[in-house]
Amino acid sequence: MSGATRLLCRLSDIPDGEARGFSAPPGGFTGLFAVRRGETVHVYVNSCPHIGVPLEPVPDRFLDRKRELIVCAAHGARFRVEDGVCVSGPCLGDVLEAVPVTMQGDEVHVPAEAGR
Repeated sequence: MSGATRLLCRLSDIPDGEARGFSAPPGGFTGLFAVRRGETVHVYVNSCPHIGVPLEPVPDRFLDRKRELIVCAAHGARFRVEDGVCVSGPCLGDVLEAVPVTMQGDEVHVPAEAGR
């Protein structure tokens, strides 16, 4: 790991309590998504641990109706926002792949290789 980071977005790009998806970086394979809770941003690889498909049915639709849990549209698995652990569904106990986040002011940075 090189330690290099890349700018994913600005905190202000994600409304508090919402989620946003991001395409894979150039030459990458898997996109990322971020969920904002106040000043905290949780970033995960956009791939269900059950069957490896992207989680959202339409762009930026990662959360349940109450905006409390991350949901996989393919089979309804539900994951906690704070740690990515599956709390219901066919992959119970599995975990989304977390991506380390570094905040630099309003900027959300992730490792340069995230999603590759």
